[in-house]
Amino acid sequence: MPEILAFHHLSLSVTDLGRSTKWYQQLLGLEVVAELEGKGFRRNRLRSPTSGLTITLTVHDQRASDIFDERRPGMDHVALLVGAGEVEDLKRQFEALGVVHSEIKTTAAGAAMITLRDPDNIQIEVLGEPQPSDPAG
Repeated sequence: MPEILAFHHLSLSVTDLGRSTKWYQQLLGLEVVAELEGKGFRRNRLRSPTSGLTITLTVHDQRASDIFDERRPGMDHVALLVGAGEVEDLKRQFEALGVVHSEIKTTAAGAAMITLRDPDNIQIEVLGEPQPSDPAG
């Protein structure tokens, strides 16, 4: 059986392509690397210039009017990993941009985590790599 080597990209359906593109650019530093149009949809491909993480945002000509709800079958949330100590920096950035977010929590594994929702109510979790332990202490 072939081995899955890595996560390639995440594609999210959105209600307003421009609004969501701007949100992901401002909050996560993603850059638009492609704008695509097909039969019945328009899509922007965004990528992190440092990690290569790719998220595509798609608006469909015919779409359901419901907003995202993780209690329905399908996707529950998106979790993104950042470097140790960067969750605090993101919290300050979210506050400066007026983005509603949770307080910083600590996971069972000891990682810092903050949650927020994108313009379509998709929950985003941002987890920091656990701080390296002090070998002297």
